[in-house]
Amino acid sequence: MKTERRTRAILRAFALLWMIVVAAAGTPLIAADNQNDWQPDPPMPKDFDWIQLTSDEWLKGELIAMYEEELEFDSDELDELTFDWEDIKEIRTAQIVQVAFLNGVIAVGQLLMEGDTVRLMDLEYPRSEVLSITAGAPRERNYWSGKVSGGVNIRTGNSEQKEVNTRATLLRRTPKDRVTVDYLGNFSQNDGKTIADNQRANGSWNRFVSDRFYLTPIYGEYYRDPFQNIDARLTAGAGVGYQIVDTADIEWNVNVGLGYQHTKFSDVVPGDPESADTPALVVSTGYDNEITDWMDYYFDYRFFIVNNESGRYTHHLITGFEFDLFKDLDFDIAWVWDRIRDPRQSADGTFPDQDDFRTIFGVGFSF
Repeated sequence: MKTERRTRAILRAFALLWMIVVAAAGTPLIAADNQNDWQPDPPMPKDFDWIQLTSDEWLKGELIAMYEEELEFDSDELDELTFDWEDIKEIRTAQIVQVAFLNGVIAVGQLLMEGDTVRLMDLEYPRSEVLSITAGAPRERNYWSGKVSGGVNIRTGNSEQKEVNTRATLLRRTPKDRVTVDYLGNFSQNDGKTIADNQRANGSWNRFVSDRFYLTPIYGEYYRDPFQNIDARLTAGAGVGYQIVDTADIEWNVNVGLGYQHTKFSDVVPGDPESADTPALVVSTGYDNEITDWMDYYFDYRFFIVNNESGRYTHHLITGFEFDLFKDLDFDIAWVWDRIRDPRQSADGTFPDQDDFRTIFGVGFSF
C-alpha cells in the first residue's frame, strides 16, 4: 500500500510539473499569436479613425482626405502624414466621410475598406473605382483650407525703407471639384517714395472627370503694376488640365486654355489708346516636390500669348522653398519673375523694363 501511494504521489507530481511546463511554454506563443492578429476593436470605431498600411501597421487618428492618389492622415502620435494610396491596406472611420467614384457617384457615411472592397452604410464598391475621399459630412466649412504668408522689412537711419509682401492661397475641395484663389502682393517705399506696387490675384475652378483629367470651366486673373505701365489687366477664360505625375511626394500638372484679356495702361503717349483688348492663349504648369519631411520645393509658371498692343507675350513665374517650423508655421523663400515682351511706351517716351525680379521672404500659416 505504501508503495502504491508513493507511486500515485510521484505520478501526480510529474503531472503537475508537466502542466506547469506546458503553461509556461504556451503563454508566449499565445501572446505572440494574439499580437500578430491584433486589430482595432470594434470593427467600426466610435472615437478615432484607423488605417492599416501594407506593412500591417495600424495608425489611430483622423483621416483628412484622399486626393490625387495621396491619403492625408493626422496621427495621434506622429502628427500629419501623407501616404501613397497603394500603401493603404485597410481603413475604418469613426467620422462621416464623402467618397467620390469614377462613375460620378458620391457616397456618404462611415467608411470601411478591406482588400478590394469599399463599404459605406449598406453599399459596396470596388476600391479601384475610388476617385477621392473628403473628411466630414457635406458641410461647407469642411471643404475649405488655405495658407497666408507675409514678410515686412523696415529700415531707418540715413534712409527710410519699408517693404511689405503678402501671399495667400484659399482652396475649396470637394470630391469632384477644386476651386483655388491665389493672391500675391508687394509694396515698397524708399524715403517716402513708392518704388514697387504690384498686385496679382487669380482664381480657377477645376472639375475632375477622371483621376487625372479635369476641365476648367472658368479661370480669371487680375494684375496691376504701374511700374510696368499697367493700371489694371483682367483676363478670363476656360480650358483643360492633366496631372502628369501624381505621387505621395511629387505633383505635376499642366493646363491650357483660351481667354479674353483687357488691359488699362497707367500712362500713355498722347494720342495712343489708353487700353487694349485681345484674345489670349493661356498655358501654365505647376510642380510641387516634398523633398524631405520638413522642406518642399514648388514651381509655378504661366504665360499668355496676346496681340502686339497687349504686349505680345507675358509670363509670371514663382518658385521657391517652404520649410516647416512648428506645426502649421512655415518659413518661405520665393523668387518671382514677371515679363512683358513689348511693354507699352509711357507719356515721357520711355519704355518700362521687360523684366521684373523679386525675392520674397516670409512666415506662413496654414489652416
